[in-house]
Amino acid sequence: MNIMNTPSNLFYAATHEWLRIEGEEGYVGITDFAQKELGDIVFFEIDTVGETLEKDTPFGTVEAVKTVSDLHMPLSGEVLEVNPALESSPSLVNEDPYGKGWIIRIRITDHTGKETLLSAEQYQELT
Repeated sequence: MNIMNTPSNLFYAATHEWLRIEGEEGYVGITDFAQKELGDIVFFEIDTVGETLEKDTPFGTVEAVKTVSDLHMPLSGEVLEVNPALESSPSLVNEDPYGKGWIIRIRITDHTGKETLLSAEQYQELT
């Protein structure tokens, strides 16, 4: 049985990012499943602030004790901000992946592709 935390108000990418849409902006993070798979997160490298990236394009990397993984844009948009709390506390993503552990804030430039994102139920089936 899957006991992962998968809030139903979010959209999910098959690459294990989540998206919370708030008007024309969105918050992006990695899922509870992804943070558990990665293990202890130690560092983020995101140098795309100010850039407009296409859906599925890598916007940065997450480094965990075990591995380094690319982070992908769930929708096309401009990267507005990296969560400032992650600089000193990258482990917030392990502790609270859907809250304090958000990774970037974006301005959504193209809602096309939203229909290809997964619901919580679809994402749980994937994992």
